[in-house]
Amino acid sequence: MHYEGTVFRYGRDVDTDVIIPARYLNSSDHAHLAAHAMEDLDPTFAERVQPGDIVVAEENFGCGSSREHAPVALKAAGVSCVIAKSFARIFYRNAINVGLAILECPDAVDAIADGARVAVDTETGTITNLDTGATFTAEPFPPFIAEIIEAGGLVERTRQKLARGD
Repeated sequence: MHYEGTVFRYGRDVDTDVIIPARYLNSSDHAHLAAHAMEDLDPTFAERVQPGDIVVAEENFGCGSSREHAPVALKAAGVSCVIAKSFARIFYRNAINVGLAILECPDAVDAIADGARVAVDTETGTITNLDTGATFTAEPFPPFIAEIIEAGGLVERTRQKLARGD
């Protein structure tokens, strides 16, 4: 899959309580979650993010509680991909389960500034800073994970496979 968008850059240890504050967890409405994504860290995030935009962060993105609401909120807000130096394991799995592309690439994180325009090709793992022309390579997804993300998440992939009789 190919994504292109503007970067929203954050530091290390961005936890799930910051991605979607606990006070909004009584809702499973994706639009409601999107409206409050990142608000305690970046109060204008939900107003500024556009479909296709990309979050870039330091180490341990998505640490904290295991709430699936965190990647759902980012995806529903329009984030197409998160690039980080590392992810908390449960966030990594939850992101795949909901169909949010995530890539680990420390070199890209070090070189991409807030507001940069970035293109991502998850099939090859190529990350291109469109402002500078610099390219970076992350490990591409294995085919079964790529299939989940392309389908829009694990549940949707399962529905599609059942409909095809796989």
